[in-house]
Amino acid sequence: MRKAILLYNPLSGRRQGRRMAEVDAALTVLRAGGVEASAAPTRAAGDASEQVKQAISEGCDTVFACGGDGTVHDVLQGLVGTAAALGVIPLGTANSLAHDLRLPLSPMGAARAALRSSPRRFAVGRVEYLDFDGRPSSRYFALIVGVGVDAHLFYKLNPAAKRALGMAAYYTKATRLWLTHRMANFTVQIQGNGESRTAEVSQLLAVRIQDFGGVLRELAPGASLERDDLRLVLFRTHSRAAYLSYVLRGLFGARWKVSGIELMHSARVGCRTSSPASGEKPRILVEADGELLGTLPAEINVVPNAVTILVPER
Repeated sequence: MRKAILLYNPLSGRRQGRRMAEVDAALTVLRAGGVEASAAPTRAAGDASEQVKQAISEGCDTVFACGGDGTVHDVLQGLVGTAAALGVIPLGTANSLAHDLRLPLSPMGAARAALRSSPRRFAVGRVEYLDFDGRPSSRYFALIVGVGVDAHLFYKLNPAAKRALGMAAYYTKATRLWLTHRMANFTVQIQGNGESRTAEVSQLLAVRIQDFGGVLRELAPGASLERDDLRLVLFRTHSRAAYLSYVLRGLFGARWKVSGIELMHSARVGCRTSSPASGEKPRILVEADGELLGTLPAEINVVPNAVTILVPER
């Protein structure tokens, strides 16, 4: 690492008043370590890709996402397919990638860890979907794609409540949806290991990391950045007790099986809205890395050898 830029989301996380002080602290550590480092705010939500490409064209070999998983997701769009490395300074709400990489959760600690990190090449996920104007779109993802109830959570989550309450806002809204949301089935077509199968599900998670931190922790046992596939969690049930049992399983680190919920590895999965017996098709939502994207139909796969990430010493 010789030249780096720190892109920070001025609205990310609960500590907006301290944002610049935290970014400056990380800059101080990197500069003291001999890195030519600068910082800039992301200009708009979902629009850091051009900033990343410009920084790389100006000689940056490392781009730090300073924020939460949404900022990582945003920066990732401009890094895939380049030689520049992704670094993470966790300043957001969930900071799931930072948890999975076992990064210190303080900006100075994360910057120090970056100086001792090794650049490693990883696969990333890719999801194609319809945006809310009905146009075909695609995004890369580092952590997870959620289709169904999970995405509906981000649709209902109030951004102001998220900034004020942090993870408590997630848990409160998730509890309310668990109690009240009317689940709708959709069809998934799963491909992997030379096989293809179809299933009807009420929720699909396509996961790329092992440790989300917090209550979720190991959301999809067997998922890993080290792998070139997806760890799918198929919710083939409308049972609210099954949903709760699955969350509690992760919370307590238990290994029990939950009836109606299946885990499997797959290289690709397609999602389509099921044809109801009567009435209009329900609108099924899609999110990636906690960012609400659009609706079905969707195709989710993996792009091997796609991005370099700074991995700290263990």
